[in-house]
Amino acid sequence: MADTKHFLLRLDPRLFEAIRGWAHDDLRSINAQIEYLLANQARRAGRLPYQRKPRPPDTSTPPDIDEDEDPETPTAPPGALARNALQS
Repeated sequence: MADTKHFLLRLDPRLFEAIRGWAHDDLRSINAQIEYLLANQARRAGRLPYQRKPRPPDTSTPPDIDEDEDPETPTAPPGALARNALQS
């Protein structure tokens, strides 16, 4: 886990209760909710660059490709040729 800074935060009791309810709704701790809200506002203000979490590598196997079929050539869905002929 990354290093974190610890500090005392004083909040109006009504604001604290609003954040507590919001955190409960979002299934977060109060601390995580406050950090989320602050980071979101810092990004919106241009003070914190957006950092995307890296995606895990795709471990699924690619679909089998028919040897006779060119994968670069798009194929029309069944019935598309008939619909196009009727529209002409």
